[in-house]
Amino acid sequence: QVQLVESGGGLVQAGGSLRLSCAASGSIFSRIALGWYRQAPGKQRELVATITSSSSTNYADSVKGRFTISRDNAKNTVYLQMNNLKPEDTALYYCNAHLVTVLRSYDYWGQGTQVTVSS
Repeated sequence: QVQLVESGGGLVQAGGSLRLSCAASGSIFSRIALGWYRQAPGKQRELVATITSSSSTNYADSVKGRFTISRDNAKNTVYLQMNNLKPEDTALYYCNAHLVTVLRSYDYWGQGTQVTVSS
C-alpha cells in the first residue's frame, strides 16, 4: 500500500514557476515508478511526466523543456518543477505511483493539487 500527498499548487501568472511535491508512505518508494498527471475541466486525465526507479524520465511533448520531474528516495518524495507556465497548464495535478510485482501491477493516486495559470 502506498499513500501519496501532493502539495505546492497555487495561482501563478503566465511565465511564472511552481514546484509540486508528492510525499509517499511505505518502504518501497525507491523501487516504484512515479509520475505526474493532470486533468483540466472537461478533459481527460493526461500524462505530464514520469520517472522510473532508476531515474529515467519521460515527458509529454507539451511540457518538454519547461517541466522537470525528479525524485529524492531518501525523503520518499517526487517533485515536478514547472517553469514558464502557460494558461493551458491550468489543471488539477495528480501524483501517481506505479508498482509492478510478479503477479500484477498497482496504481496509486494522490488527491490532487490545483495549478492555475493566469494570462
